[in-house]
Amino acid sequence: MKRPTAPRVPNGRVCRRTACAIGSAALLAPLLLTPLTDDDAPEQRLQVAFTDAAHDFHVPRSVLMSVSYVQTRWDAHPGSPSVAGGYGPMHLVDTSRFPAASPTPGVQGGGALQPSAGAAGAPAARPDGVLAGRSVKPADLQRAARLTDAPAGRLRTDATANVRGGAALLAATQQQLGKPLSDNPADWWEAVERFPGTPDVSSAATYANDVFSVIRKGAHRTTAEGQEVSLAASPSVRPHTVRTEKPQHAKGTECPAEVACDWLAAPYEEIDDDGDYGNHDLADRPRDQKIEYIVIHDTEAKLSSMFQTVQDPTEASWHYSIRSSDGHVTQHIQTKDEAWHSGNQYVNARSIGIEHEGFLRQPGTWFTEQMYRTSARLVRYLAKKYDIPLDRQHIFGHDNVPSPTGDSIPDMHDDPGPFWDWRHYFDLLGAPLKATAGPNSDMVTILPDYATHSPKFTGCLKPGAPCPKHGSSAVRMYTRPDEKAPLIQDPGRHPDGGDSTLDVDDLGARASAGQTFAVAERRGDWTAVWYQGRKAWFKNPKKQATAVGAAGKMVTPKEGLDEIPVFGRALPEEDAYPEGMEEEPEAPLPYHFRAGQRYVTEGTIDSSFVPRSAFVDSPEPVVKGDETYYQIQFDHRIAYVRAGDVDVVGSAVTAGPSSAPQGGSTDN
Repeated sequence: MKRPTAPRVPNGRVCRRTACAIGSAALLAPLLLTPLTDDDAPEQRLQVAFTDAAHDFHVPRSVLMSVSYVQTRWDAHPGSPSVAGGYGPMHLVDTSRFPAASPTPGVQGGGALQPSAGAAGAPAARPDGVLAGRSVKPADLQRAARLTDAPAGRLRTDATANVRGGAALLAATQQQLGKPLSDNPADWWEAVERFPGTPDVSSAATYANDVFSVIRKGAHRTTAEGQEVSLAASPSVRPHTVRTEKPQHAKGTECPAEVACDWLAAPYEEIDDDGDYGNHDLADRPRDQKIEYIVIHDTEAKLSSMFQTVQDPTEASWHYSIRSSDGHVTQHIQTKDEAWHSGNQYVNARSIGIEHEGFLRQPGTWFTEQMYRTSARLVRYLAKKYDIPLDRQHIFGHDNVPSPTGDSIPDMHDDPGPFWDWRHYFDLLGAPLKATAGPNSDMVTILPDYATHSPKFTGCLKPGAPCPKHGSSAVRMYTRPDEKAPLIQDPGRHPDGGDSTLDVDDLGARASAGQTFAVAERRGDWTAVWYQGRKAWFKNPKKQATAVGAAGKMVTPKEGLDEIPVFGRALPEEDAYPEGMEEEPEAPLPYHFRAGQRYVTEGTIDSSFVPRSAFVDSPEPVVKGDETYYQIQFDHRIAYVRAGDVDVVGSAVTAGPSSAPQGGSTDN
C-alpha cells in the first residue's frame, strides 16, 4: 500500500502521519499517534519511528537516536522497567511509579543522583556542582505523555510512543533554554546533558560527550527485539557548548578524571581476641605484587545492602561498587591493598574487584548502559595505571576465576553470568573483540552476536522454569556435534556425578565471548575445542557464527608426558618458602590435560604466595618462586600449568580478514 501524501503546515515543512509541532517559542502542542503503514517492514519500525519523531518535533534525528543509544542502545524491553524505573528505547522514567532514590548514608563526597548524607567530616556536595536552574528529575515519562497527548501506559509498552515522548522532552527542554529548534546537532548540547536528569555538572557533561561521540561515529545494531537500527556517522559535528568542570572525587579515591567518585571505607580491623580480622589485607601493590587482573562481579543484591556488607569486618570486600541506575562509582579499598572478593587468594593478591549493582537473572532491569559505560571508563583507567592488558584473559568475570582447590569448585561463584554483554563491554573499553585469523585457523575466539544469540536457560524466575528470551555472551558445549547430545559434564562442579544443566547458574558446559580455545575438530556447522580435558562441541554456523578465527600461542604436554596437572593458582616451589613458614599445598584440580591436547595461553606468570593470615600494621612480604606457570583458558575458567610441563606451539594462521568482527553487528 502506498503511503498517503502528508499534510503541510504553515512553516512549509512536510509532516508524515502526524501533525508537526508548530513554532519554536511556545511549548509543544500535543501530537497524535498514527499506526505504521504496510510499507514499513516490521524490523524497520523503530528506525522509522526515530525518523518521524525527529521530523515532527523538530529535533535532529542524530541527536534523538544518539540519546536513545546512550540510554538503552535502542533496546525497548516493552513494559519492563529498569531498576531506575526507565521504560522503552528512550529510558523514560515513570516517576509516579518509581520515586527518586533517597541519599545513601555514610558515603563521602556526594553522588550523581544522591547528595551526600556525609560520613563524619565528609565534604558536602558543592552547590556549584549542580546544573544551574534545573530539576534533578530524569526524562519524565508522565510529562512526555502529556506533551504527546498519549496515555502513559502506551509510552511504557510501545516503542514508537516512547520515542515520540523522548523527542518531545528534548524539544521542550531546548525551548525552555531559549534556544531554537535547530536542525544543527551542535546546537543541542545543553538539552542533551539535561535529558537523563543528572544534577552533577561533570556527570551530565560526560553523558553529553557520550551522545555526541555516537553522533560522530555512528552506530548500527540489531536490538533485543530484532529491530535493525542504523545511524550514519557525522564526524564533523562538534557541540557549541562543552562544560569543562571536573567531577567531584572524594578524598582518597582513585578514579578517572571524567567519573565522579565517592568513598565508603571497608574496615581493616580485628574481630576478636583469637586474631581473626577483616575484611581485607594490607599490601603494597604493585611494588610487592603486580596487579594482573580486574574481576567483574555483580552484587546479587541491592547496592544499599552491599554498602552494609562492605562495612562489616566479618564479610567479604571489594575495591569499587558501581550503581545500576546511573553508573555512579564508590570506592571502598585502596587498589594497593588486597580485597577478599574472588574466592581465590592467589587471584585476590593480583586483582582489583569491581561490583556492579544487579542480578544476573534480570539483566534487562539491572545491567544498564550507564553502568556499562562508567565501568568501562574505570577499567580503562585502572588498566592503564597498572599496565593490565585489555583482553579476556586479564579482564574477566567472577565466574571465570579458578577454584584454588578441587573441593571448593562447587562453591565458586557464577556472576556476572551469561547475560553480561562482554562484546559491548570491550567495545566500550576501546579493545573490541574480533577475529585475528581466518575462519579455518586452529584457534577460535568465542564471539556470538549478543542481540541475536539467545540460547535457552532455566532458573531465572523459578527453579527449572524457562528464562525469558534474552541475548547472551555464552555458547553451550556438547559431547557430540548435535544439540540433542548430552552436555559436557564438569566433574569438579558436579563431584557426585550429576549432569550439567541449562540452569542459568550452571557453568559446567559453557564458554563466553572473548575466551579463546584450541580447535580440536570441525564438522559442518559444528566446531570442537579442547575444553576441560576433552573435545567439546558448539554450534558455529557460517551464516550466524558464534566464534571467529584467532591467532596466538598454545601449550601442550611435553613429549613423554601422558598427562600433566592443572592448577587453580601458581604457587612457588618448596625451596622458595622462608625457614619456619609452612608450604602452601599445591592441590591440583580434578581435571585431565593429556598428551595431544592444546590450550590457549597468553604467556607465563610468576609463582607467588602471600601469607596474609594475621592482623598486621604493615604488609607481610610476598613469597616469590623461581618456577613459572602458563595461564591457560581451560574451560569457562582460567587455570595454570607449570612451564616445565609443557611446550609452546604457535597457531597456523590462515588467510582471512583479521580486523573486522565476523558474525555480528557493528556497535559503537
